[in-house]
Amino acid sequence: MTTPAAVPARWQPSPLILGSVGVHVGAAAALLVSPGQWPSIAGAIVANHVLLTAAGLWPRSRLLGPNLLRLPPSAATRNEIALTIDDGPDPEVTPRVLDLLEVHRARATFFCIGELALRHRELCAQIVQRGHAVENHTQRHSHRFSLSGPRGFERELVCAQETLAAITGSSPRFFRAPAGLRNPFLDPVLAKLGLRLATWTRRGFDTMTRDPGVVTARLLRNLASGDILLLHDGHAARTGAGVPVIIEVLPRVLDACAAAGLRPVTLREGTD
Repeated sequence: MTTPAAVPARWQPSPLILGSVGVHVGAAAALLVSPGQWPSIAGAIVANHVLLTAAGLWPRSRLLGPNLLRLPPSAATRNEIALTIDDGPDPEVTPRVLDLLEVHRARATFFCIGELALRHRELCAQIVQRGHAVENHTQRHSHRFSLSGPRGFERELVCAQETLAAITGSSPRFFRAPAGLRNPFLDPVLAKLGLRLATWTRRGFDTMTRDPGVVTARLLRNLASGDILLLHDGHAARTGAGVPVIIEVLPRVLDACAAAGLRPVTLREGTD
């Protein structure tokens, strides 16, 4: 049995999107009245598109729509933080991550790729069985995801929703874009599917940095209740000894959380 699907929401354009519509409508009207001013009008449109592109290239931006960067104040009051783990499941790394979380009695949110979940169905199901949450990280994790249009976004997200719900018995409620990159067409699709965009408070860049100490320092800098931290079980960088960086970083982060009296919970727990 699966849990009820996410509830669609009414899309509310952000101020930037509304302003962009106004710019285009105004530009069209201005061209009709003063066609000789087309260089200035074109410049205004180009500037607007540059701003929209920049907003999509900034993962923590809220200019294109709602974006969960931290847990709500109620969770912070409960001394909760959220560990989010992307790009899996990975048959070598994910089981070791699950064991570490169990030892520390911590819960985490795994943003899984649909195709990998199909390839490692039992492992993906095990994530939920061991008390964690599986959320939507697209079906294919394409590097061109942020260049998609509405149909492309919807096709990719719906496919991942169906894949992950069928495997885990729970419909994803949160979405994270590959590398956090997106464009203005994504937010209406998220609203239609009842998904909530979630990024992070800070990340360790553990797919690129091979030094666990550097990754740990990035994640623990100004650590506070309500933080959302990002690590990777898939595409994990390796130390000089060949150990996935997350395997050395995660115990240090969990120990620091315990010392600070912080309790790692899933995004679902932290936002309910």
